[in-house]
Amino acid sequence: MASLTTNLATLLLGVLLAATGAGKAFGRQVAGQAAGTVLVRVLNDGRRATWVLRATGAVELVVAAGLLAAPTTVVPGIAAAVLGLGFLGYLGYARATAPESSCGCTARSDGPITWRAFVRAGLVVVGGAAAAGARTAWWTQAARHPVASLAFLLVTTAVLAAFSSDLDHLWLVPLRRTRLRILGHPLGAGPDEEVPVAASVELLERSLAWVAAAPVVRSGLIDHWEADGWRFLQFAGVHDSDGTARPVTVLFALDPRATRDTTDRPAVRVTLIDDRTDEPVPVDLLA
Repeated sequence: MASLTTNLATLLLGVLLAATGAGKAFGRQVAGQAAGTVLVRVLNDGRRATWVLRATGAVELVVAAGLLAAPTTVVPGIAAAVLGLGFLGYLGYARATAPESSCGCTARSDGPITWRAFVRAGLVVVGGAAAAGARTAWWTQAARHPVASLAFLLVTTAVLAAFSSDLDHLWLVPLRRTRLRILGHPLGAGPDEEVPVAASVELLERSLAWVAAAPVVRSGLIDHWEADGWRFLQFAGVHDSDGTARPVTVLFALDPRATRDTTDRPAVRVTLIDDRTDEPVPVDLLA
């Protein structure tokens, strides 16, 4: 098992550093990410901070190439361990001097520095030390023991994903939403508890129904009420179907208990009421 771990550590660590390094070296949002890191405070220049972040990505790519192409040599593993120690030092300094700054670990997330970033940097150190002890190329190890290698790679990939905030939208966010659907919101009084109107408006403005009706809406929320198990949200609007613009009332109806935490695609009904005749306008905005 020890040889399996050390021999495959080069593959895992190489892929990880290649992914994070490419994001820093070639990412389009690196300048924006660098602006939120402690590098700006240290270097007093956003462009220098961006350059340092891209240079770090280039170093990661070089180390990753060494781990993947020359897995049985000691230098790439030692370089990866040193890189991980550098990450830990940077995170510790940033956490102590600018706790509100972002990590900049992958150039894809602007979230604050958390314990997960420290754990992942520590795993880079451990992985580098293990890779330095590899005696068999990872492709040879995988060919000799395919089942054990696949199981090891799946488990370690899951562990790395658990400590990567960039991947939260793939597993953690859906898991939290499922928990809320089953157990209910921890701050709610029960399954029949209605959410604030502001939460309903926020959910509405992120729905396809709002996108479809947006060209008609001309105001913010005017009124709201609940009836027959629906929450109605009233807006003013202008509808132009035959070249003649006429004022209308735009009514949205949605579940009064739905929030962004419980659904991404709320059921929303849209109705236009002619302000002059008080009759529904025969138009299907969602068609």
